[in-house]
Amino acid sequence: MEIAETAWQARLALEYTLQAGRSTLTRREHSGPLVVQKALYPEGDAVCHSIVVHPPGGIAGGDALALELRLGAGAAALLTTPGAGKWYRSAGPKASLAQRFDVERGAVLEWLPQPMIVYDAAQAETRTDVRLQENALYMGWEITCMGRSASGERFDSGELRQRTEIRQQGRRLWSEYARLAGDDAMLAANAGLAGCSVSAILIAAGRDIDKALLEQCRSLAPEPGERAGLTLLPRVLLARYLGHSSEAAMHYFIALWRVLRPALTGRGAVPPRIWAT
Repeated sequence: MEIAETAWQARLALEYTLQAGRSTLTRREHSGPLVVQKALYPEGDAVCHSIVVHPPGGIAGGDALALELRLGAGAAALLTTPGAGKWYRSAGPKASLAQRFDVERGAVLEWLPQPMIVYDAAQAETRTDVRLQENALYMGWEITCMGRSASGERFDSGELRQRTEIRQQGRRLWSEYARLAGDDAMLAANAGLAGCSVSAILIAAGRDIDKALLEQCRSLAPEPGERAGLTLLPRVLLARYLGHSSEAAMHYFIALWRVLRPALTGRGAVPPRIWAT
């Protein structure tokens, strides 16, 4: 699929506020094709679930999407997407997604999107900036499929740039910058993707994580033949996955999330219903 004749410029800004014990979606602004469905409460008033929808279904060259989330003090929100995101091939123009998450004191943001598929010859760039205040928590993941392996397509040309930065009260907790090109030797190198078509990272940041919780997470393993590793840093836990199945990556991360969520928030893991459809 080549670049669309008319590029989409889309922005979605959401704000969640804790009101009388209920995390409420109090502000919703959007322009272009990026929207959120109604607020859902499958686990009671404390956590608001939302589904972020991009109606075109894919991002083409020249598209620029922006997602802005703000959580007021003590609020909790879990956001996901209805299905895999797609980054289409481009004749040259870059497509971009900018995400800015502001999480106030004691608030909990869970950003758990379904995988994104980067087509061969795509020109894609993502940037995620997380700003945490005291005792705020961010749990999020990014699952990236390079090429449509189910169709026999490899990522032989194009470029993907990814940047993630997390700060708490002005202090940098974590930052990562990545660039992958279709002809990049890192796609096959053992120090890179080792020939795997799916790479993924899960981040839990903003609260203290002890070694006992790390070991509990390490007791979990992805499917046979897939690779995974966990790292504990001050106020940050990182989990990485390398393999050939976005479904396997998702299942592994959900298993980790089921362990991390109760330990870090005191709430049981209640998966979004959209994951079962």
